[in-house]
Amino acid sequence: MAKQQTRYVCQSCGRITPAYMGKCPKCGEFGTMKEEIVVAETAVSAKNPRAHRQTASKPLRLADVTADGFERLKLPLTEFARVLGGGIVPGSLVLVGGDPGIGKSTLLLDVAAMAANLHGPTLYISGEESARQIKMRADRLNVKAKDLFLVTETNLTMMLRHIDEVKPVLVIVDSIQTTYVEDKTSSPGSVSQVRECAGRFQELAKNSGVTIILVGHVTKEGAIAGPRVLEHIVDTVLYLEGDPFHRYRLLRGVKNRFGATSEVGVFEMVEKGMVEVPNPSEAFLAERQVNAPGSAIAVTIEGTRPLLVEIQALASSTTFANPRRTANGTDYNRLLLLTAVLTRRVHIPLNDKDVFINVIGGLQIDEPAADLAVAIAIASSVKDRPIHADMAFVGEIGLSGELRAVSQLDTRLKEAVKLGFKRCIVPRSTKKRAGDYPDGLEVIGCRSLHEAVSVALLPK
Repeated sequence: MAKQQTRYVCQSCGRITPAYMGKCPKCGEFGTMKEEIVVAETAVSAKNPRAHRQTASKPLRLADVTADGFERLKLPLTEFARVLGGGIVPGSLVLVGGDPGIGKSTLLLDVAAMAANLHGPTLYISGEESARQIKMRADRLNVKAKDLFLVTETNLTMMLRHIDEVKPVLVIVDSIQTTYVEDKTSSPGSVSQVRECAGRFQELAKNSGVTIILVGHVTKEGAIAGPRVLEHIVDTVLYLEGDPFHRYRLLRGVKNRFGATSEVGVFEMVEKGMVEVPNPSEAFLAERQVNAPGSAIAVTIEGTRPLLVEIQALASSTTFANPRRTANGTDYNRLLLLTAVLTRRVHIPLNDKDVFINVIGGLQIDEPAADLAVAIAIASSVKDRPIHADMAFVGEIGLSGELRAVSQLDTRLKEAVKLGFKRCIVPRSTKKRAGDYPDGLEVIGCRSLHEAVSVALLPK
């Protein structure tokens, strides 16, 4: 016979402990250990022949495996399709995560309508909204699709039954945190429920060829198990990011078995829903004020896409013993490193000034190639001297003040030329012959940050 056992599972990272702990030893969160009751098999039940089911799988030679009928499903929403690697792969399991209210349901309802109009029946399963509420959103977004089916359900068994009846090409489950399995005693949204439901959806997708998109919520307190628990189960993990106070949203690919990782799609939240932004660099620079001190243009790479973003810096005299450092859109520790290099190597005193950095558009820049633009912006604000309006910056800064090479320089320079920039400062180690660069762009190679500051700033 089976006997019950009690264990405690962290709802943030999934760590399992036999006894309750106030602080999770793995992720360090407090109050996330929740009690779960599991049924342990005894030796008698282990001898049950049903515990070792014979599978219908059969080894095949690689040359005998064909991909007929598994072409990607194309979508008119090119930004979404590009993040997936070119389209939706049949039989794949995709996870879309993000903060509440960021626009996940709005984006996926539009995707479901497009798939229904182009490829066949699509089933939208919602565990949080009724069919009437989804219809109201569809009317607001002007979404019309004949073969788009809606159902409100949280029971996994009933969901699988609906999928078997409709036989869709695409299924959207909104959300995985509200889905539950009857034979699990834990509540919906717990780690065990999320893992079990995702595992069954994966089995269905691989056996039937139906593409399933799961929506994963991350609460503001982080109490409910987030999408990170599912990253090893699904084929693709997408995160919808963005500042709620800005209109731009970034769909970032974190994991993709069928395409490039770290790919980014840019959308704009408007009254009619999520609209793709085909040229995000132009949108981010639309409100740029030319010849303003403390404003520099960084050429960054998000996935395979080059982006030109404006970085603003403000340095003001402090009234405190310890000056403040504020980074909005960049790494705080990286800002401390750059201010130290500017003070020691370029001889720009910052020990009596508060330094504020802001990346326009609500973007988050993590790559070191934006170091040069951040440092130049700070130097421009301190000296109160504007930067050349037609100049962009690419380069990583070392602790000795040297400029280090970055990857995909040609792609960055082509994007800068496309947006009308005439000059670009790059590390001298990456400078090639003049004919190897795009026409109309003057590439200036600098060896150190001190040299780049002297070239970039306009004279008083």
